[in-house]
Amino acid sequence: MSKKVSALLLGTALALSAGSAAFAQDKTVKIGSLSDQSGLYADLGGPGSTVAAQMAVEDSGLTAKGWKIDVISGDHLNKPDVGVNIARQWFDVDKVDVIVDVPNSGVALAVSNLVKEKNGILLDSGAGSSDLTNAQCTPNTIHWSYDTYTLAHGTGTALVKAGGDSWFFLTADYAFGTALERDTTAAVQAAGGKVLGAVKHPLSTSDFSSFLLQAQASKAKVIGLANAGADTTNSIKQAAEFGITAGGQKLAALLLFITDVNSLGLNTAQGLNFTETFYWDMNDGTRAFAKRFQARMKNHGMPTMVHAGVYASLLHYFKALEALGGNPHDGAKVVAKMKEIPTDDPLFGKGSIEPNGRTIHPAYLFEVKKPSESKGPWDYYKLVATIPANEAFTPLDKSTCPLLKK
Repeated sequence: MSKKVSALLLGTALALSAGSAAFAQDKTVKIGSLSDQSGLYADLGGPGSTVAAQMAVEDSGLTAKGWKIDVISGDHLNKPDVGVNIARQWFDVDKVDVIVDVPNSGVALAVSNLVKEKNGILLDSGAGSSDLTNAQCTPNTIHWSYDTYTLAHGTGTALVKAGGDSWFFLTADYAFGTALERDTTAAVQAAGGKVLGAVKHPLSTSDFSSFLLQAQASKAKVIGLANAGADTTNSIKQAAEFGITAGGQKLAALLLFITDVNSLGLNTAQGLNFTETFYWDMNDGTRAFAKRFQARMKNHGMPTMVHAGVYASLLHYFKALEALGGNPHDGAKVVAKMKEIPTDDPLFGKGSIEPNGRTIHPAYLFEVKKPSESKGPWDYYKLVATIPANEAFTPLDKSTCPLLKK
């Protein structure tokens, strides 16, 4: 071998060694909490998601090991173009590694595509559309807390089996509402029920009267609310004013958060059935987290399953970075490592991340307590049934995720 070739090989080896050393020593992380900070989803995500992210950083123990981890936040205003512009700025200028939360499925799906383009990471706990890990899955997105399949098969199936075999939907007119109506329709029909009709309403509307009157006229046994946040609470309040539930029709709050129940009050919300994957009063681990979270919130609110998902997904992300020995700033590589490691945290327990990016853990069918059953502030839920992890989400053999087609 000539001296020139030997020198070239030595130089290449030294360069690779230097690159590996630099990667191993790179212990910097920037997290972007992208949410609705001021609108109809601010209580279920918003500032609370930023608090949950900060708590995950602290509880990871990485800063004590020399890591530098920053959390920034942004308001997507429930507009996909705004969300994408913020995310682009974060990746290109601010050097953000991972985006969390992102309630509003329209925004989340758009941001997910950008995250793939930039080879970043999206840990979504706020959006509901099951398309995030099905038709529009990517190697860079993990969907954590819940999705429309979970809500549909938890609440929809249970209510049909309980006699609610005819449905009419009030559906928020954007990606989440469409997906939730679609998935719940499939669950209702599979359980032997039928759908009599549906009406779409604008996002963040204040007047549900015409939509509720159509639902009332359908004489469906169940009115399925395929919406979320303030849209859900407003439709429930106005349904009570119209005497709809007093008239015998049942409301199905297909997505209900503890912040919604707190806003409604038990007198109005009592008896509602719904599906969630987290409740603050489930066990010692959830209670300890909730107490710390509540103390840091300006409104002293309890955490929702969105907040819980931000916290748990980041804890798992940090485990993957530690396993890699540093931050490679390579989203697909980190997500692949996250999928290799079983999930295990105090809020969702033990689980796993499927090849399509769907995190698998149990879900729960709850009912809102009567005022006489509540023992104090935020004591709102009673457990009706536990849905095993292998039944709570889209089975892999039914997933339309392109990543599974190899």
